[in-house]
Amino acid sequence: MKTAYYLPQPILTNETLEAIYASASWTASKIYRKTGIKSRHVASAELVSDMAVKASKSLFSEYGVSPSEIDFVLLCTQSPDYFLPSTACIVQERLGISTLAGALDYNLGCSGYIYGLAMAKGLLCAGVASNLLLITSETYTKHIHPLDRSTRTVFGDGASATLLTKSDAERIGEFVLCTDGKGAQSLIVPAGGMAMPRTDDTAEEHEDASGNIRSLDNIYMNGPEIYAFTLRTLPGLIEDILIKNHTTMEEIDYVILHQASKLVLTSLRDKLNIPDDKFCIDIEEIGNTVSSTIPIALKRAIERKNPKVQTGCKILIAGFGVGYSWGGTIIIL
Repeated sequence: MKTAYYLPQPILTNETLEAIYASASWTASKIYRKTGIKSRHVASAELVSDMAVKASKSLFSEYGVSPSEIDFVLLCTQSPDYFLPSTACIVQERLGISTLAGALDYNLGCSGYIYGLAMAKGLLCAGVASNLLLITSETYTKHIHPLDRSTRTVFGDGASATLLTKSDAERIGEFVLCTDGKGAQSLIVPAGGMAMPRTDDTAEEHEDASGNIRSLDNIYMNGPEIYAFTLRTLPGLIEDILIKNHTTMEEIDYVILHQASKLVLTSLRDKLNIPDDKFCIDIEEIGNTVSSTIPIALKRAIERKNPKVQTGCKILIAGFGVGYSWGGTIIIL
């Protein structure tokens, strides 16, 4: 399982946000205390396809992979270049991947990497694909109103590319995948789709009780409800993953959850009673990159030569968020 990632420029720091907000309650240090984030990357002019191509080319270069070897492309995004065509088709052409390769987008957020691995495993084990390129690429910052502090302080942009073969699929365990559409309104861009096309009315800005400014064209996140949902569902998810894979937390070398925020991660770590040295928190420099957080955190742990993320190590991974959608599995490096 070979992975690479790409982070766009510029970098938006807490100091820049402090200057923008000019509020005693939103200083750089207070933003850090609330989120555990000091900076995040922003795709100003870059599109999802641009970042997907750069992450994929980084993977090809690092591991000596030729685009001609790829026979399927899965691309996870909630900010596609167009409603249609599929961004995966654009990426296939730009990377020079064969026209005999399959390619498709799927729309998921923070659980997207998990679901992508599940689909990839199915395609590889069924013999539909032999060398599958799984891409996550997200430009959530384009959905965010500049004065919505509840989201702008948290989300960053980024992309990952993972090459998977049949032998890799055999090292991916059993999946637990869950959905609850009752949570759809808790993290949503209300306008822009067929249910609510964008108009002058949807672009009208409003200020909420907390002083955040946004319109119906922007992303809305009910932070307290999503926090409650996470603490409500993740312990059961982790237990189910361990049971389904016939293992225990003691046998797990490292745990990488979706990097939502430091508060969410530390709350989950404490609730699940996972030792600090086997629990990943890697959000300070890049923020919440949605579907890319897990592969980026995994790659960065490998780059740092974390002894618990080496060949043969057993890693529990889980994603959760918008949808509501959540799920997880165990991989052996």
